[in-house]
Amino acid sequence: MAKRIINFGVIGCGLMGREFASAVGRWRHLLNLDFEPRIVAACNRGDARLDWFRQNVPGLSLLSKDYRQVLESSQVEAVYIAVPHDKHEEMYRAAIQAGKHILAEKPFGIDLKANRAILDELDGEQELLMRCSSEFPFFPGAYRIAQWMREGRFGHVLDVESCFWHSSDMDPNKPINWKRQNITCGEYGCMGDLGLHIVHMPFRAGWFPKNVRAILSKVVRYRPDLRGQATTCDAWDNAHLCCEVDLGEQKFPMQLSMKRIAPGHANTWVLRINGTRGSVEYSTQHPKQFRYMEYTPGSLQEWRTIDMPYQSAYPTITGPIFEFGFGDAVLQMWAAFCDELVNGRDGMQQPFYCATPWEAHQSHLLFTAALESHRQAAVVSLEK
Repeated sequence: MAKRIINFGVIGCGLMGREFASAVGRWRHLLNLDFEPRIVAACNRGDARLDWFRQNVPGLSLLSKDYRQVLESSQVEAVYIAVPHDKHEEMYRAAIQAGKHILAEKPFGIDLKANRAILDELDGEQELLMRCSSEFPFFPGAYRIAQWMREGRFGHVLDVESCFWHSSDMDPNKPINWKRQNITCGEYGCMGDLGLHIVHMPFRAGWFPKNVRAILSKVVRYRPDLRGQATTCDAWDNAHLCCEVDLGEQKFPMQLSMKRIAPGHANTWVLRINGTRGSVEYSTQHPKQFRYMEYTPGSLQEWRTIDMPYQSAYPTITGPIFEFGFGDAVLQMWAAFCDELVNGRDGMQQPFYCATPWEAHQSHLLFTAALESHRQAAVVSLEK
């Protein structure tokens, strides 16, 4: 099979940049695809991470500390951008202006103003594909929930809960980084860092909040810098959002929580949906466990639990008895982006596409309202 080659540049070679690059080395893990990405350029301000790319990514033709050189390269067709939130507006707009297809990290701007500037730049660029990185819906259990959503198997939705918790900030002696300061992470705090992941699937189902009551928490006020000096940590650590979804005949609550201080949770993504005809629960804490209940009037109400086989969006060489992991989700997400780029939305090999700029924008409307809700200690309607 002749494959369409897509040359990528990576801008930001940190945690996710390297995760993204590592997926290229596993591309042969996927079966029967008519496209293949290759990383030909990388950009990072520090030498150490560029050295990692130099040593581990074959075929690089450009290594630079200036992202503009990547965008100016005629070899680069698409870019993956993973940089702090305060850099989003500048770099994302520049990538659009350079005519590059873009897969980039959430939240697509440090705040609503920056997000709107990015969308204004994108407006009218019909030939460009721009998507937001969100891996967790590609876990087999989550992917099955997406199928249930498309099939309308929940009936009248009663309530939804979506969460993303980890405990990496439990240690108050953990050195401060850009995600713990508003100047680089943004006033959203943990919402901007974690929130798109938990709203991606509800938004894809059309479940957009009408209003929100938010309670935000700052737990660790100071952290040591690299010299050991106490530095102000002003970003929100945890966020609890109670939302109302209004679909006309259906109105239901949606609970959203994002926590950097969640005791015992390494990196847990949870989605629960209860409906009159179907209910489901899935968590990456138990990646093979899929809980569901299907109900018809008068029948037994019985929750069932199955071990999810390795059934991914794109077929792989892995046998169904094995477990799916985060690296697999990154690989599947990247395949979905490339599939849509090469074959278009209607021609994709499977129906679940990556998070869109519009869905990222809806998250900004939600988190902006959540900030105001916390300030007022009141329910706040979302801007339309």
